[in-house]
Amino acid sequence: MTEFWKEHSRQATVEEMMLDSHAQELTQHELPEILSLLPSLSGQRVLELGAGIGRFTSHLLTQASHVTAVDFMESFVEKNRQDNSHHGNASFLQADVTKLDFPKNSYDIIFSNWLLMYLSDVELRSLTEKMLGWLRPGGYLFFRESCNHQSGDCKRTFNPTHYRSSANYSHLMTTTLWEESEGAEKQVFGFDIVLNKIVQTYIKMKNNQNQVCWLLEKVGRDTACQEGFRTFQQFLDNQQYTRNGILRYEKMFGAGYVSTGGPSTTKEFVDLLNLKPGMKVLDVGCGIGGGNFYMAKAFGVEVLGLDLSANMVDIATERAMEEKLPLVHFEVADATKREFPEGSFDVVYSRDTILHIDDKLALFKRFHSWLKPDGQVLITDYCCGEKLWTPQFQEYVKQRGYILYTPPQYGKFLQQAGFSNVRAEDRTAQFMQVIQTELERAAAMKDEFIKEFSEEDYLAIVNGWSDKLKRCNTGDQRWGLFHPVTLHCVPNF
Repeated sequence: MTEFWKEHSRQATVEEMMLDSHAQELTQHELPEILSLLPSLSGQRVLELGAGIGRFTSHLLTQASHVTAVDFMESFVEKNRQDNSHHGNASFLQADVTKLDFPKNSYDIIFSNWLLMYLSDVELRSLTEKMLGWLRPGGYLFFRESCNHQSGDCKRTFNPTHYRSSANYSHLMTTTLWEESEGAEKQVFGFDIVLNKIVQTYIKMKNNQNQVCWLLEKVGRDTACQEGFRTFQQFLDNQQYTRNGILRYEKMFGAGYVSTGGPSTTKEFVDLLNLKPGMKVLDVGCGIGGGNFYMAKAFGVEVLGLDLSANMVDIATERAMEEKLPLVHFEVADATKREFPEGSFDVVYSRDTILHIDDKLALFKRFHSWLKPDGQVLITDYCCGEKLWTPQFQEYVKQRGYILYTPPQYGKFLQQAGFSNVRAEDRTAQFMQVIQTELERAAAMKDEFIKEFSEEDYLAIVNGWSDKLKRCNTGDQRWGLFHPVTLHCVPNF
């Protein structure tokens, strides 16, 4: 590794550091994109690992209270020191990150750009454990890597890079644990994904989907996790939304769709929004993107789709490349932690997703802040009835990890978040009709479906829909439509 970087650090230029002849142009566009994804740096202690010549250091220093910039190449560290020591709030350290050590809870944010791909799996796991220790609880790790294959056009006689998949990084990061002891008490910490997305600059300039970044938060880990999974995202991707499970739903609902009614309900509900070209839409729980593609094609709006399921986003991203729709973007993200500037969107749209969210009021307040004046929210979601739940429904909700409210309660949350003219409708009758139609369509395509998937998959879907009808008939399960049409009130914080 040392010999590799000695060869590529002789002049300490941005072209050498990025291993790309178009480094200057790429930096001009990607640097603001990357910085926009960081949490607030104001008053924060930042550790920058693999700082290089200071391409990001100078920007971190203008906002953070202090930045410790680390790189193991002397020429890079010296160039960074020359360019940025005048800020007065930086420390520059030449060191091998695998041998670094800092006191526990020393930093608020760790920032790394193109570093982890040069570590072995063992070194990466060890460094991840250390970073969990260095960060305070609630602190953030941001990193960006080249995934799958080489991106830069620099010729290399030797290449020590580990081109891991995005899924590989996500799994390693979210399964690594760190134990802290305070006297007799022990607490276990891990990383939760706040966002995971492809760097758009590389898609636009190089048609390259392999530059990927992450924002992770250090959180306490409950050892008694849902269904044995350490994070809710792992539960989604390994049980509720496996890739095969997603594709079999799509076969039933229609290309691009994995939620109730597929394209028909999407068109009905999107038409309520009166979308205009140039509007910006945030889709929370975007699934595999069918609704996003419809909005972009039919109305010329720009859509950002968020989903906590990496499997969903992987499929959506594949489809976006096939569709060649530059107005549609996707990212793995936790909507309860993702940050956007106030007034970023004209519409927040969400279909059958918020049932997973515990604190719905807090989420709706976030929606309120993200919307422009007179922005709109449109939500459909699973709800529950007024009467006591049957034992079967209680078990279903527990197994799925749902948090359900009645449609009127749901509407009240939106009012408390600051929305006015809240339209809260019980659409259970429509839900039941849609399921009945889907059951009839499933019967008509049974042989084709079983040939493509399996009889077990077919029965899982058909039986699941039949059970939904039973739950609706008992009054346990409801389906709601929520559409605050104006946004003038001050949130009730």
